[in-house]
Amino acid sequence: MTNKKYIIGIDEGSQSAKILIFDLEGNIVCEGKQDLRPYDLPRPGIVEHPDDDWWDAICVAGKQAMASFKGDPADIIGVGLCTIRYCRAFLKADGSLAQPALSWMDVRVSQAYQHVNAEVKYVTASSGYISHRLTGQFKDTVANYQGMWPIDTDQWQWLADGSAFDSIGIPREMLFELVMPGDILGHVTAEAAAATGIPIGLPVVATANDKAVEALGVGCSGTESALISLGTYIAAMAEGYDNPKNTVNFWTNFASKPHSYLYESFGIRRGMWTVSWFKDILGESYEEMAKTKGMTAEEYLSLEAAQAPAGCDGLMTILDWLAPTDKLYKKGLMIGFDGRHKRAHMYRSILEAIAMTMKLRVDEMCAELEMTLKEIIVSGGGSNSDLFMQIFADVFGIPAKRNVVNGAAGLGAAICAAVAVNAFKDFDEAVEKMVKVKDVFTPNPENSQMYGQLTEIYKDITNHTDPILQKTYELFN
Repeated sequence: MTNKKYIIGIDEGSQSAKILIFDLEGNIVCEGKQDLRPYDLPRPGIVEHPDDDWWDAICVAGKQAMASFKGDPADIIGVGLCTIRYCRAFLKADGSLAQPALSWMDVRVSQAYQHVNAEVKYVTASSGYISHRLTGQFKDTVANYQGMWPIDTDQWQWLADGSAFDSIGIPREMLFELVMPGDILGHVTAEAAAATGIPIGLPVVATANDKAVEALGVGCSGTESALISLGTYIAAMAEGYDNPKNTVNFWTNFASKPHSYLYESFGIRRGMWTVSWFKDILGESYEEMAKTKGMTAEEYLSLEAAQAPAGCDGLMTILDWLAPTDKLYKKGLMIGFDGRHKRAHMYRSILEAIAMTMKLRVDEMCAELEMTLKEIIVSGGGSNSDLFMQIFADVFGIPAKRNVVNGAAGLGAAICAAVAVNAFKDFDEAVEKMVKVKDVFTPNPENSQMYGQLTEIYKDITNHTDPILQKTYELFN
């Protein structure tokens, strides 16, 4: 190991902080993880991170990772920093928190800032706060600022128009200095090194918003590839170089490569949550039964569901387990039961619903962008299921890939750092060297034809069920 060099990838999401150490071939050498604490919910619409939870979790995870690292810390050459997007932190003049940090679910992140706390000197994103804790610098990546920020998405800088600052409520002097993805934010201070275990003096490198970093970490690039990110919120992403405005079927975000953009489709709220929900309602007895067979509950459910036919003999699931705020009457549905249907059909119908819903959303995005996909890449824990991967390939009718490293945001952060410290000449070379494909699932023509017909029926279901749900909503809400 003495001849190798290593990169640390920090991946702080909405549920946990993960610190991963990679070699320059993209292999995970060791890692640490610390779950974040439950949100504070003092009143409706307010969702705050308790105390200094972001930083505390990074400190625990960092010490775990470094304790299990068997190499020479002097061979670690950089740190890539990726944090959850659409959050907001309020800092005192010394960079410490003036009040609790806001989750992306807090209504205030989509509203103009109101200066009601005299202690607040800076307003920044989650990445800016953690950047300061690591380096002592008041710098942040430009690529984690979208939404209610005075940002010029064409020029990748704060807006020059002073009136824009007035409308958003944040004076220019309260904002951090911006740098590009792949630029060095600063270096790990002695205080941060003592708190996290990360070696003192390492360069800390800017990345982007967490979804863009994930896309980089799976090797999603060009106009013929899209990422399906399986999480609590499921979305699809594709890369491009234009910055389209006023789009109808997708959002345009900054990518992890400077002056590139990430197009993000509309998605599924409580997507993989619904998979867990179904497992949980089966109860502890099902988990115990799975254990007797040497499997997790998810593995055993996938094994059962693989025995159900594609299309589940007409059973279809509508994934509205969390209604949008403008259509609160929407509810989740399973429709099409008859005597053939068992537990396996129900589980498979949820997986098929995820794939068909995302196919519809991706088709809408690609039509607007005039893109034609040749492959999809699937990331997240759900991609570990062979059945789920095959369903994606069959529904989309194109190859579906999954990679060796599933912690794609951590790897994307490491790629940015590797480029910054000149381990590779550019992002393309870093991706080529560090991202490895594990499996490719090719479509089953018979299943693809059937899913094509079924999806045409599936997309029309809510036009017929919504009027019924609107009536029942009046009774039960």
